[in-house]
Amino acid sequence: MPHGLSFTLLLGAGCFPLLALLGSRPAMAQMPFLTDDPGVAEAGMLHIEISNEWDSLQSMQYPDLRQNTATLKANFGLPHGLELDIDAPYITIDRASNARNSQGMGDTNLGVKWNIRDISPDSRRPGYAISFYTEFPTGNARQELGSGVTDYWLNFITQLPVSDHTRFNLNLGILFAGNTSTGVVGIETKRGQVYVGGLSLLHDINDRLSVGAEVFGGISDSSGLDRTQLQALLGAQYAIHDGVTLCFGLTAGSYAASPRLGAVIGIAVDLPHFFRGLQP
Repeated sequence: MPHGLSFTLLLGAGCFPLLALLGSRPAMAQMPFLTDDPGVAEAGMLHIEISNEWDSLQSMQYPDLRQNTATLKANFGLPHGLELDIDAPYITIDRASNARNSQGMGDTNLGVKWNIRDISPDSRRPGYAISFYTEFPTGNARQELGSGVTDYWLNFITQLPVSDHTRFNLNLGILFAGNTSTGVVGIETKRGQVYVGGLSLLHDINDRLSVGAEVFGGISDSSGLDRTQLQALLGAQYAIHDGVTLCFGLTAGSYAASPRLGAVIGIAVDLPHFFRGLQP
């Protein structure tokens, strides 16, 4: 499921759970931003994202000290503005010398996204989308690699173009059951709801380079140490080739559910004719 909330400083190509299409300009994929945009992969396209994030954890997480999350994500473009998403992380948790480290597969996330109205290059009308995710507890909860519960997440997405090269993305979401944790990063409540929101600003420097900033946060309606998360992100996306985008960045946050400091790097690749039978 979309990773928890964050203040992330990003200096490279972004990647967020959701994408639009790569062309001669940078992809609108949000990796590693958490705030989604309304874009989806066109019908018949396979979009792949591979990323790695290194996080230094908050002191409240002791004896957990650091977490490394390598994630493989695939997005399948379907007809009628729909997109199917699947991703799974491989997590390594480094702990103090008096505790054993953990590593292994995390929870598997499956989602569907519907682009209700896309943005148009010659219009300032906002774009809208909605997404729904289910995260299955495939990670080992005893080793803190998974949450041990099934998560259900509904997200409302809008994008407001400011100019031909600048846009805002706004997300409002609710986690009906489960939690937002990926490993030990994220809100770890097992009952009640989690309310999340994110706001990002992205600007195209030129046809290949985009930069952006983001604030993303969430809070649970239940009590506990890890009920609040807040992070910020600065980032960029660089299209090294048509259909291939590089992303990297830095991250920082507050509260126990957020990483203290971190860095991320990733690559996004579009295979535009992967599912030829789905193309109109």
